[in-house]
Amino acid sequence: MNSPVSTLLKQLIHLDKSSTTPIYIQAAQQIINAIQRRYLTEGDWLPGTRTFSELFSINRNTVVAIYDELASQGWVEIVPNKGTCILFPEQKTAAIKATSQRIDQVNDYAKTTGFPFRTSFNLASTHENSDKKYRVNDGQPDLRLHPTHQFSKWYSASMKRKSLIPKWNQTYASSNSTFEIQLCNYLNATRGFHMKPHNLMSTRSIEMSLYIVSQVLLQPNDIVLVGDLSNYAANMIFQQSGAAIKTIPIDDEGIDVEYIRTHFIKHAIRCVYVCAHRHYPTTKSLSAERRLQLMELAKEYQFAIIEDDFDYDFQFDGSAMLPMASSDANGVIIYLGKLGQSLFPSFQTGFVIAPENLILEAKNYLRILDSQGDLIQEQMLSELIYEGEIHRLIKKNIIIYKERRDFLCECLHKHFIQEIFWDKPSGGLALWLRFDPKISLVKLAYYAEQLDLFLPKTILYQDKNTCAIRFGFGDLNEEEIEIIVKKLRHAYDLVLSSS
Repeated sequence: MNSPVSTLLKQLIHLDKSSTTPIYIQAAQQIINAIQRRYLTEGDWLPGTRTFSELFSINRNTVVAIYDELASQGWVEIVPNKGTCILFPEQKTAAIKATSQRIDQVNDYAKTTGFPFRTSFNLASTHENSDKKYRVNDGQPDLRLHPTHQFSKWYSASMKRKSLIPKWNQTYASSNSTFEIQLCNYLNATRGFHMKPHNLMSTRSIEMSLYIVSQVLLQPNDIVLVGDLSNYAANMIFQQSGAAIKTIPIDDEGIDVEYIRTHFIKHAIRCVYVCAHRHYPTTKSLSAERRLQLMELAKEYQFAIIEDDFDYDFQFDGSAMLPMASSDANGVIIYLGKLGQSLFPSFQTGFVIAPENLILEAKNYLRILDSQGDLIQEQMLSELIYEGEIHRLIKKNIIIYKERRDFLCECLHKHFIQEIFWDKPSGGLALWLRFDPKISLVKLAYYAEQLDLFLPKTILYQDKNTCAIRFGFGDLNEEEIEIIVKKLRHAYDLVLSSS
């Protein structure tokens, strides 16, 4: 009869001989897992190498390698002429991932809590998974354009900077970092600001920036005004803060400022959220006249303007209109932006520009969420700004994105002669495609999926007045654009034939 330990091992260990992980590593990991879970206890004796070999139909030399691996990590003691005894070193507390799931099935972790908690409908994920070969997003940059080899050198060089060492685990308040100073200089030069580093806070992303600002600015039931078509992610953040969202009309000149004056009274509004450069999702720019009207109204009614400038860097035709915040003399604008959109997401950073007293309060929240930050990323971005590499990368990618925008317009003209309308934006990575006559966009997405093309719900806009798609082209090359437009046309024809 097998010993109790042999019987237990037979139940707990599963060796996958087709796996790329060596058999001796698989077995060692699973034995360690069994020891950590107390299935095998200190003082137990493992089977002899010959018995273990027969038990699992493996070579005896493999068993010797298993026991040697366990001994080298301190989990067993090999006693000559006696056998292999299990130890349980106290320092070995980290869980070891086993190649088999059998141990986990013996003792599953709880799926639900034993206590109540409040779930948040507002923060429900909008992400949709799809295995389709082609997909359209709302206008994301192409990560394939990221200069991987150059960045690996820059990142490695930044890690070796001796100046970083004193900054790790820094617990005292310090002066502005080199990164903040360089970013401040860069924004002053490229976006017309006249600010100091104490007007600036850098974050991990523009969404993180907005979340912190909403925590500082909003109380439950505060009124936040957004466009009647607006950024769904921003709306989620405002709703989670307890704000009451009210919508205002959008036309070719951006949000209707006069509507605010005629429908709201002084002190009733807490803030207005606006993408002045290119409205999300319609890509319409807020006209110069309405910018002045909005700033005057904010001063008169004493509300804040949150200016989200998420795609300022992607300007193709002419010069980009400077942010409203660059001419804000009354301290009514909180400016949100992003740096490094042409880079991998881990190298991108968000930032907030606002009066100093708000930045000081916002940094208190930031220290709770992200006290250390990414010092290596900041070091590298500082050097890329100083050496002009960021500006060079943006200029290089703008040429590619402009060609993709123009090619997309040509394809749409070719395949949709009278069914889709759009205005070619001067920048940005998306087109606002309007269908006339209106069709069911849900059906369009359904038929597109049958053609291996995924249209997520977050880019579809349909109500009694709107039938449009925010079609992102930034991450698609010309070959992909042509294929997707043809599939979109095919799906469109299927919608018409099914009506």
